[in-house]
Amino acid sequence: MTHRLAAEFLTVPLSAVARCVADTWACGEHLGLDVTPEIVERVARERLLGMVNSAPPSRR
Repeated sequence: MTHRLAAEFLTVPLSAVARCVADTWACGEHLGLDVTPEIVERVARERLLGMVNSAPPSRR
């Protein structure tokens, strides 16, 4: 999952993608959700999209 997301978000370092995936999983568990890889990937993708879209134009 991390590598799939890293391939989509080439401007985000692999370590940041991995951290995002791990954080998303941990947040889901903390909230008591039934965490699945599919849900984690979808939520992590949205978070990464937000990171990329909020970067200053010089970093895009």
